[in-house]
Amino acid sequence: MIKICGIQDVGLARFAASKGAGAIGFMLAPSRRRIAPESIASILMDLPPERPLAVGVVVNESPLAIDEIVRVSGIDIVQLSGDESPDMVEQLDHTVWKAIRFPAGTTIDEASQVLDSWLASSRPIEAVMIDAAVPGRYGGTGHTADWELVARLAETYPVILAGGLTPANVGGAIASVRPAGVDVSSGVEVDGSKDPPRIEAFIDESRAAFGRLQPG
Repeated sequence: MIKICGIQDVGLARFAASKGAGAIGFMLAPSRRRIAPESIASILMDLPPERPLAVGVVVNESPLAIDEIVRVSGIDIVQLSGDESPDMVEQLDHTVWKAIRFPAGTTIDEASQVLDSWLASSRPIEAVMIDAAVPGRYGGTGHTADWELVARLAETYPVILAGGLTPANVGGAIASVRPAGVDVSSGVEVDGSKDPPRIEAFIDESRAAFGRLQPG
């Protein structure tokens, strides 16, 4: 799974889809990349039926607010990227990913307990996105996560690696961590804007690296 996050217009959505992105992410939380649910719906209507999965990134929204966002936008997956608690999943009738940021020094046992709490629900989350921990920030920082910790977690859990990935390092990250997927936002930007050549390079490098993980 290759996710390009922070999409704000249909041209970039089409481009990412045409190059093989498995998911495109839309920021619904306060951010320079923020987009309205109505605008997401418009973009998705202009994409082909076999489009990438549409992931809506929310931060500390109520279940009712999330329901309304899904209804208006038409997203396929809700990515909880704030300080939500695991019991919130019980209140959501949607496919959910959870972004988690582990502070430096977190042990494998501590991290596993956190992930287990999210996967123990009667409505378990579909994937865990592990991002870099930056105080007061909820992603898109360009900082790199602890790949050694994430690699150990990826042996057991459905992990999507995020944080500081670029076309230059994503191949090595995939080889080292062996995640179920990768996520990028600032790593494919130039001067704060998404850059099509970098998006293409990121997708190409990711696809090649995932291909090398396959047996045989």
